[in-house]
This record gives sequence, C-alpha cells and structure tokens, in this order.
Amino acid sequence: MNQEMLILLLFLIILLLLCIVLYQQYAFRRGLRRELRDIQESLKTILDQDRKEPLLLFTDSREMQELAAQINRILEELRNQRADFRRLELSSRKMLSNISHDLKTPLTVLSGYLEILRLNAEQGQNLDMEMLKKAEQKAQSISALIGRFFTLARLESGDMELPLSPMDACEICRETLLDFYELLQNDGFETEVKIPETPILIRGNQEALQRILSNLISNAIRYGADGHYLCLSLHTEGSSVFIRVADKGKGIDKAFSDQIFDRLFTLEDSRNRRIQGSGLGLSIARQLALKLGGSLTLESVPFERTVFTLELPISEEQIRP
Repeated sequence: MNQEMLILLLFLIILLLLCIVLYQQYAFRRGLRRELRDIQESLKTILDQDRKEPLLLFTDSREMQELAAQINRILEELRNQRADFRRLELSSRKMLSNISHDLKTPLTVLSGYLEILRLNAEQGQNLDMEMLKKAEQKAQSISALIGRFFTLARLESGDMELPLSPMDACEICRETLLDFYELLQNDGFETEVKIPETPILIRGNQEALQRILSNLISNAIRYGADGHYLCLSLHTEGSSVFIRVADKGKGIDKAFSDQIFDRLFTLEDSRNRRIQGSGLGLSIARQLALKLGGSLTLESVPFERTVFTLELPISEEQIRP
C-alpha cells in the first residue's frame, strides 16, 4: 500500500511539474505575442506619423531587446535615407531653377541680337558685324555652360574616364597661370609665384589639372578682387604634391564654407562680371581632384587670406631614384 501511495505521489508530482512547464510555455508565448504586438503597433505609429523617436520596448528578454535594437538601427537608416532624398530633391529643384535662370539670360540677349539683325536686314541695312560678333559670343557662352552641366553630370555619375600619365605639375601650373596674365595685369593684381624650377612629376591628366587650376584662379580673380593679390604655390610633402591658390579678398564666410563645393552654389554679390560664374566651377574642380586620386579643400579668413589647396599623389617616376 505504501508503495502504491509512493507511486501515486510521484505521478502527481510529475503531473504537477508538467502542468507548470506547460503553463510557463503558455505564459511565455502569451507574453511574446504581447511584446510582438506592442512592437508592431509602435512601429506602425512611428512609420505612419514619421516620428523621430526610437522604438521603446520594456522587456526582460535579451532576445527581444536585441530585436528592438536592430529595428531602431533600421529606423535610423531609413530616416537618414529619407533626409538624403529630401536634400537631393531640394538640390535637384534648385539646380533646375538655376539652369533655367543661367540659360534664360544669355538666350534672351541672343534672341534680341538676332531680332535686331533680322529687322536691319529687312530694311536693307548692312550687316552689323559688331552685333553679329556679340551674338556669336553669347551663343558660345551658352554652349560652354551646357558643356559644364554635362561634364558635372558625367563626373557625378562616374561615367567619365580620365587617362592618367606622368606629367610635370610645375610646368602645367606656369602655363595655366600665364593664360590669366593679361587679366591679372589689367586688374592691378600683385601676383606671387612659388613654383620650383625642378620638375615635379604627378600621375595625372593634363586637361583635368588645367581645368582645376583655371577654376581656382578664376574664382580668386572674381571673389578676391578687393585684395588685388594672387599667389600660386607648389610644394611636396611626403608622397603628395600640394598646389595652393591664395588671395586676400573678401573670402568665404564660415557659414558658406561647407557649401562652396556644392553644385550651382554661388556668392550673389560678385562684382567682377568679366569672368561669369555659374556655380559649377568649384564643384567640377573637386570632382576632378577626386578622379585624380587627390582632394580639394578650402581655408578662408575674409580680407586676410583665402586658400584653396589641391593635394595630388606624386608619380612613382618621381619617387624612384
């Protein structure tokens, strides 16, 4: 009898333990469903209302805590992508607006010239060669502007290949600066040149480097006219070549220093109109610098010194003895 009671007691204990396990499993699944439902509702609210808050989940389960952490990472990435998309959308709208503005003015002038020439021709007057020359210049400026837009689009899409070869950076700097000699002289600029006589080789693209330097020098003449000073210097440091274009003009305010390389960004109060700016030059210059394996940076203290620094890698031919 005692043995039967012992067996019965053991059976009841086993049955009780089984019930406890089943209840714990039921409670766990119920709690899990509740936590998952809370996550679902919170996530739906955050996404539908575009809230900036993270997903909050109060649980003792490490697994659920890790799940919530990973969901918050996804939410943060989604917010960043949305912000990038909005910035890109705003930039695209601004670009289209600026393109329309930049093309509208010369096109209007060109149309005016052509209309005057047509009216003169209808009245039997001789062809005005001076006006015809101005019309041709406007047509060329429109073509150049469209070309710059196309170049920037190709650079940003990665669709432009630049053949690289060893070349003397010093000689390219001198040749490019020489193209601006007459303009610098006429504007009364003090020009300082610090370029070594010994060739310094880089592995680059001559057209790309000349375009970068032309944009930097043009920018210095346009916005540095108040200082009447321009310096072009070149030196090596380690395995890099540093080319600097400096002026002492009004410079770039810190509020705009991060935007100066953005496409179509311009300083509206430029007073020198002989070198027209579309806001593409510096953006193209930086993209070309990146294509050459280098970088382009800016340091500016208004009316003291504004310096654009182009850093490029030295060619292996220069490094080898």
